[in-house]
Amino acid sequence: MSHTDNDSRGTANGLTSLAEAEFAPRTTYLNTASSGLGPARAAEAVQRAARGWPTGDFSDYDPAVAASRAAFARIAGVPPERVAAGASVSVYAGLIAAGLPSGAEVLVAEGDFSSLVNPFAVRADLKLRTAPLERMAEEIGPGTALVAVSSVQSADGRLADLDAIRTAAAAHGARTLVDATQSAGWLPLRAGDFDYVVCAGFKWLLAPRGVCFLAIGESAAAELPPAFAGWLAGEEPWESCYGPIAQLATSARRFDHSPAYLCYIGAAASLALIEETGVETIHAHNLALADRFTAGLAELGYQAVGTGGSAIVSVPGLGAAAEQLERAGIQVSARAGNLRASFHLYNSAQDVDRILDALPAPVH
Repeated sequence: MSHTDNDSRGTANGLTSLAEAEFAPRTTYLNTASSGLGPARAAEAVQRAARGWPTGDFSDYDPAVAASRAAFARIAGVPPERVAAGASVSVYAGLIAAGLPSGAEVLVAEGDFSSLVNPFAVRADLKLRTAPLERMAEEIGPGTALVAVSSVQSADGRLADLDAIRTAAAAHGARTLVDATQSAGWLPLRAGDFDYVVCAGFKWLLAPRGVCFLAIGESAAAELPPAFAGWLAGEEPWESCYGPIAQLATSARRFDHSPAYLCYIGAAASLALIEETGVETIHAHNLALADRFTAGLAELGYQAVGTGGSAIVSVPGLGAAAEQLERAGIQVSARAGNLRASFHLYNSAQDVDRILDALPAPVH
């Protein structure tokens, strides 16, 4: 393997110190694409809040939601007033699906994650059309009402050409929905370029499961009915507890779900860690490890999916090796027949070398 330069070594050393302070994986953990590891500071915050639960101390609850919303907004590059806080991608995709008129055409990528696709598929009166990821932009037409795509594909780590999709959608008057669950936290995000960006926080943002954000553009927000609005969606929540809400929040908070407070307490601490480290720093670190793994795979005789640029690296037809690697203390995943490894700020070059040493020889 090639040696890193001084700047890269300095960054790597800083992330190594951070990883040692915040994370304690029991295995060689290369599976953030399934679930991120929680930082120690987040676990401590949740435990502290849980200890306050029996005593009636709920003072951290609402501030944690506000802090999480603001942190995600900064990461996504939008004002916090444009961010709603919820619990899952499928609920927000379902809300957007429910707002479409009968007969509307929705374009999705072949094999995209079900939480994004299924809410549109179960509405029999919608026209759901699929296209290869590489052809998404050119498949958008004058009849397309919405194009929904994951920025990074869960099954294999391929990146969508979001710039091309945004340009084509604008040319045809189509709305855009991007699922950033597999990218936010390591891949720089410009959520303001799209009508909707949804992101579950339990992967690359290192939050507990039960945290999800929806960044929504102003014109899209004006058209989307807040069908799931509860009392917290009121402009004055404590005056919105009974009967119809007199005034919904003027911000994206009208699309909030009642939050899982303990999850958001953990999220506030995890998102602070992402911001302190910096998405650009994490991006460079993750891609360096992914490139090291891809190069090592080629030396062994394996071909990874895609052309690089992703923190997720998949090897077609090698999914069965995941069990063998697990027995060797290396945690990856098998998805769609692929062996999928994913790299984040707590991983190191030694982790990459360990999985390369443990892989079975290719069968020719």
